[in-house]
Amino acid sequence: MNIRIFAALCGLLCIVSQVRADLDGDIQDIQQRWAVVNYSLHGKEQASAFETLGADARKLVDANPGRAEPLVWLAIVVSSDAGATGGISALGKVKAARNYLEQAEKIDPTVLGGSVYTSLGSLYYQVPGWPIGFGNDKRAEQYLQKALAINPDGIDPNYFYGDFLLEEDKPAEAIRYLEKALSAAPRPGRQLADHGRQEQVSRKLELARSRLN
Repeated sequence: MNIRIFAALCGLLCIVSQVRADLDGDIQDIQQRWAVVNYSLHGKEQASAFETLGADARKLVDANPGRAEPLVWLAIVVSSDAGATGGISALGKVKAARNYLEQAEKIDPTVLGGSVYTSLGSLYYQVPGWPIGFGNDKRAEQYLQKALAINPDGIDPNYFYGDFLLEEDKPAEAIRYLEKALSAAPRPGRQLADHGRQEQVSRKLELARSRLN
């Protein structure tokens, strides 16, 4: 290979690597800020923080066209905002979140350990069904099972599938997935998110076990 061409290719690879590293850093920042807002703040302070975080996540999407990761995290922030604030605006927010996730799915359905399908599944069983919303338990289960196929040991897919089964009044099945979520390996750099999710898992486990008695 021509030395100049080789050098140009090496330079291009370095640029691509730097872009990926920068995006990874930006995604980690969104992840960590989301955990603080979602698990440590409440009320108006939380609502305001979610709006700010959503604006920053949108900027990250705009700066990285064709990348699935920012779209997934924008969807997570927007749907979390909807859950926290409620009201008439919540339905519009969850519809927007679904749209972002469907865009991400077209780019890379396996991105972030199946988070596209985990998030879609959680939306479909938590959002009201027709005529109010788009909720659909059958689609929810399909998406959650896809997430588990990609990330069978992950805390989030196991938690949300366990919660879904609990909603379906299947406590014995729910316990299996909730216990797996509770024993999931820690995620590097996501200690606060893991701690918050583990607390949620523990509460759901207690509820599931009480329903067996």
